[in-house]
Amino acid sequence: MSSVRFLIALWAGKLTRALLRALGRNATYLPGVVALKLCPDFLARVGRPDLIIAVTGTNGKTTVCNLIVELLTACGISALDNRLGSNTAPGIAASLLTGCELSGKCRRRAAVFETDERSSRRLFPFIKPNYVVITNLFRDSIMRNAHPEYIAGIIEGALPTETKLILNGDDLIAACVAPENARAYFGAARLESDVTQCVNIINDMRLCPKCGGELTYEYRRYHHIGRAHCDGCGFRSPEPEYEAAAIDLAARAMTVREGGGEYRYDLISDSLFNAYNELTAIAVMRELGYEHRRIREALDGVSVLRSRYNEERAGGVTVIMQMAKDRNALACSRAFDYISSRPGEKEIILMMNNLHDSKNWSENVCWLYDCDFEFLNRPEITRIVATGPRARDYYYRLLLAGVPEERLRCTDDEREAPSRLEYRSGESVYILYGTDAIKLAYSVRDEAKRLAEVALS
Repeated sequence: MSSVRFLIALWAGKLTRALLRALGRNATYLPGVVALKLCPDFLARVGRPDLIIAVTGTNGKTTVCNLIVELLTACGISALDNRLGSNTAPGIAASLLTGCELSGKCRRRAAVFETDERSSRRLFPFIKPNYVVITNLFRDSIMRNAHPEYIAGIIEGALPTETKLILNGDDLIAACVAPENARAYFGAARLESDVTQCVNIINDMRLCPKCGGELTYEYRRYHHIGRAHCDGCGFRSPEPEYEAAAIDLAARAMTVREGGGEYRYDLISDSLFNAYNELTAIAVMRELGYEHRRIREALDGVSVLRSRYNEERAGGVTVIMQMAKDRNALACSRAFDYISSRPGEKEIILMMNNLHDSKNWSENVCWLYDCDFEFLNRPEITRIVATGPRARDYYYRLLLAGVPEERLRCTDDEREAPSRLEYRSGESVYILYGTDAIKLAYSVRDEAKRLAEVALS
């Protein structure tokens, strides 16, 4: 009976996918919802590729997955992925549906799945990934993932013992997950911009995970990312097998050290966070046995996903769309730090407003006070427009960060926000938007471009 139930679920899921495609809609996670509804243990029964790579962590999952998929494709391997679905069980079930025959046998050699951290216990025991990549573990949504060590425990409890881990060695929370599993670390050598004392509000790794003594940071990049040791018990950050060195963000280049050798790579963007994302993908490809030369060739032409970062000129202004994860204090802090470090004058539209959740969420905005809005208190940031349902929350938080009131504007309507900017020749306009506001962000960008061209014509 269970085999019959599985086949019914498989065929129903495939039929749902076919109907969605016939209607001109992307077959997202709905086929997986149907399959799991009819057969709750669908993931344990459906055929799976011989190679499964799962990528989880707080930030960078999507970019790392996209990079790995593109690199594998360039190397001649067509991998299943869940880019058009969700990173929970229905999305992965839908992806596996596309890669299997009507009998349930898988036709693909490999799969790369972005996996939600909390969903790992519903996924890893069934799909049994060969490799699990943990990009980093930070505080996330206050309603779901507010404590990174709690999330680390969920991932650790879900990991099969045979799964090899590829871990961020600069993140001591991620690096300590499942110490009994085989592992490889990636990390970045000390940068000139590194410090020893935390300059961020969030600082979640202060005590030694072995003895509870205070950690000494040899250098710190941001928050708890860096290298540390404990004078009490000798615990220290792991040595990375894959280390990025000589990182030059302006020239978009870095060197990867491995096994005594050094290998130069071009960077996909000028942000440190994306340098980590690229290094992560390189570490995965090296673990799969690909030579550095082949990985470098495959990286040619690869860029950050345009729905995450998009830059265009309009008149004498550069208009930049940059995704900043909603309700995620750290992701927004990194975006603010990146913007403040860019040369020239800037104007900013803040529209990270959790639009899909606004009807149901608890109105808890405490994450704003974990976020480093202080990075935006720079004289070269000449105007900030807070907009959308959370406009006043952003406005008040910016005032608390010391941003002069004359530089701030506030409007409930996102589409009105571009009209509140000044558009000075040579400046950059940043539009920071959330994960569920891509279409709206493009509309705001188009209006900003139009107004920039009018103002500077």
